[in-house]
Amino acid sequence: MNYKIVNRNTGATYFLNEKEKKNFFTKNKVQNYNEVNLTEQKRIRTNKMLDVVAHLCIIGASILATLIYIQNY
Repeated sequence: MNYKIVNRNTGATYFLNEKEKKNFFTKNKVQNYNEVNLTEQKRIRTNKMLDVVAHLCIIGASILATLIYIQNY
């Protein structure tokens, strides 16, 4: 997993993996930093895109079914 660590006081940003993060927080206090899990954010973003695609497919299928129904009658 990848993490983005931001110092709350200075705004300094660090991009670390799990091993580096563990070593980083043995030397620094956790409460001074804002931690963001980049791997989880990427997964959430991908899931949101897939949800949009699924909704568009459902809408497209319903429009297509309506057109076929109208054409047959």
